[in-house]
Amino acid sequence: MKIVDIDHVPREEYTHVREGIFHVQRLLTGVAGTPGNFLLQLSILPNSYYSPRHRHNFDQYRYQLEGEFDFATDGNMGPGDLAYFPEGTYYGPQSSSAASVTLVLQFGGASGSGFISSEQYAQALQELAAAGSFAKGVYTRTRDDGTRVNQDAYEAVWERVNGRPLEYPRPRYGRPVFTHPGQFTWRPLAAHPGVSCKLLGVFSERGTRAALYRVSKGATLPLQEDGIYFVTSGAGAITGGRFARYTTIHLQRGEHAAVTADEDSELLQLGLSEI
Repeated sequence: MKIVDIDHVPREEYTHVREGIFHVQRLLTGVAGTPGNFLLQLSILPNSYYSPRHRHNFDQYRYQLEGEFDFATDGNMGPGDLAYFPEGTYYGPQSSSAASVTLVLQFGGASGSGFISSEQYAQALQELAAAGSFAKGVYTRTRDDGTRVNQDAYEAVWERVNGRPLEYPRPRYGRPVFTHPGQFTWRPLAAHPGVSCKLLGVFSERGTRAALYRVSKGATLPLQEDGIYFVTSGAGAITGGRFARYTTIHLQRGEHAAVTADEDSELLQLGLSEI
């Protein structure tokens, strides 16, 4: 089990393929080269951002902590909203005109296509920049005959890493799923007095799960294996340590733990079921 204190995670400027400058705090990483590899990070934008309409060959959750994001006809995210972006499904364009903070989980989906590591991404980005240019989420290169070719920027990076064309999974969902947890009702868990849950969704045959838990002062919540918990508010004790606002807890398969709240607390659960 990993317990990550946000105050001990450095903030770094992130070089990326979309439009705008932002900083990240990398909270958790999976195992590079495996179908279930993942990256959990806080994305911190000081100003505007833009990404064209595109799709991925991996799954993604976004939980809005501060500010807003506009995804055109797909929906809009404000503080407290959660969205699930399935592999193979187009979304966007995505834009923000002001500062924002978003919890982002990117992970290999049910197709087994995996998710490239940050180190692979950075190296491929550098190599591609030497042979072309990135602008507003598009990579442009010039062929030997002088013609220009445009390609989705992440797609170009992925193909550089893997040395073959990217084949997108057939979409399981026609559109991304936007949830507004503030409009859900808390349901008490009879087996755990003082604990309530908002189940936000269970997606694909992989069974990846998103839920919010409210733990009243003095109450205890057993945590499920193979999942990530992000503390959105409160503080207390966890098996092997302490938690506070923005603490991240990661349990792998076969691991078990529980949290006991010193004050009313809320935790976001993002499940990572096996592929």
